[in-house]
Amino acid sequence: MDVLTPQQRSKNMKAIRSKNTKIELLLAKTLWAQGIRYRKNDKTVFGCPDLTIKKSRIAIFVDSEFFHGKNWETEKYRIKTNREFWWQKIEKNQKRDRIVNDHLVNNGCKVLRFWSKDVLKNLDICVDQIKAVIKENKDDQVF
Repeated sequence: MDVLTPQQRSKNMKAIRSKNTKIELLLAKTLWAQGIRYRKNDKTVFGCPDLTIKKSRIAIFVDSEFFHGKNWETEKYRIKTNREFWWQKIEKNQKRDRIVNDHLVNNGCKVLRFWSKDVLKNLDICVDQIKAVIKENKDDQVF
């Protein structure tokens, strides 16, 4: 049983952004300030990564802990309402994430996935990881 009316729930769900979230923009602006150029939500790359560094063949995703199921086996029991719907949705998202990762890796790309709270709390560490991968992939191949 939902504690909100259908209209309230609809309003809440419409407010959840799927791209250009505050945390994605924080990471993007930090990379840009350090001279790292990227594309945002590039639809030409399988899975439409949040950020793409084509020169280094890097796809970056910033995942929400809830919608992508961080610590899913223990956290899924915290969902109290509409469990069947949410469990199915989150597990489907996880499956899609694995398919996207496999496809990109099999096509010679490096995939970096960050949890949104990790970006928020440890931005420097996330940026350092991206820089390290750029340094590894110094070749000039593009997608």
